[in-house]
Amino acid sequence: MGIKSDRWIREQAQKSGMIEPFEAGQVRENEQGRIVSYGTSSYGYDVRCSREFKIFTNVHTSSVVDPKDFDETSFVDVVGDYCIIPPNSFALARTVEYFRIPRDVLTICLGKSTYARCGIIVNVTPLEPEWEGHVTLEFSNTTTLPAKVYANEGVAQMLFIGADDVCETSYKDRGGKYQGQTGVQLPIT
Repeated sequence: MGIKSDRWIREQAQKSGMIEPFEAGQVRENEQGRIVSYGTSSYGYDVRCSREFKIFTNVHTSSVVDPKDFDETSFVDVVGDYCIIPPNSFALARTVEYFRIPRDVLTICLGKSTYARCGIIVNVTPLEPEWEGHVTLEFSNTTTLPAKVYANEGVAQMLFIGADDVCETSYKDRGGKYQGQTGVQLPIT
């Protein structure tokens, strides 16, 4: 068992379409100038955030955040080149990249230091063996100021951990409820 290298990531992306679209190296600039980097790193892959955001709002003050009975009116939908997250609040987004996780791999997501140093925390649950889809990202703004997250730039790093043997039951085998998600996915019960 161990963390997979840049060589392995490139091989899997080419052989099985593990990450689409895929960037074989690190991208640090675009036509507008310097950006928060994305693409293959030494032992991971830095993902980008799409232009779709759901910003948490407390407009409906009688609402309770309940994962079993989620009120979709707790979010405001925004499409743009960036998202402003209110102080002490959060937003949901999704990756630009679509993932197909191999059966003998568990994928862990960690935030990028550029955002962490600004008080923006990225939370993603593990991507289980044979899960596939766009990854729903949660950005928590832990500061007392509004915080900005940029679309089409790096926001988090995926680490791929290879198992010594293949799991008996994968996410696909058990019909996981988030299999194949393509947009910003709210809780499903």
